Amino acid sequence: MRVLGVDPGLTRCGVGVVDGAIGRPLRFVAAGVVRTAADTDLPDRLLGIEEGMEAWLTEHRPDAVAVERVFAQHNVSTVMGTAQASAIAITCAARRGLPVVLHTPSEVKAAVTGSGRAEKAQVQHMVARLLNLDTAPKPADAADAVALAICHIWRGGAQDRVAKAQQEFARKVEMARRVRR
Repeated sequence: MRVLGVDPGLTRCGVGVVDGAIGRPLRFVAAGVVRTAADTDLPDRLLGIEEGMEAWLTEHRPDAVAVERVFAQHNVSTVMGTAQASAIAITCAARRGLPVVLHTPSEVKAAVTGSGRAEKAQVQHMVARLLNLDTAPKPADAADAVALAICHIWRGGAQDRVAKAQQEFARKVEMARRVRR
């Protein structure tokens, strides 16, 4: 499974691509940021993020997109910008029919380090270690996006298997019910 992780932001929207599956080694594909200038009008910034996301989706053709869930902060303008960038990433993925999953920062930290309260430096260290890289991708937004992709591969893959098993069980129950009629 190839996952594009997105750490949303208006100035720096982190993106990272990882290949992997539960029980198999992870493979780092790419990481970077989609940048927009703070002095640019909001519509143009959002358009720039959309164009950048489309370029990443076209180049790397992920099977799924994992986006950091926006959470409340004291700075309303930061939350708004993050939410807007997140919506752009979700829309771009939906336009292509890709599944999108939102993960909280604590879910990502727990998946990558084992602790939902891990410091940023611990997450970056583990990203590098899990992917056999000398150092974590730079800047930090790119490393966070890669961590989101790893989280989704490990957590999302398990969730997908559970959902498929539940669907299969429901299908068998329905078949048995029909046979009894």
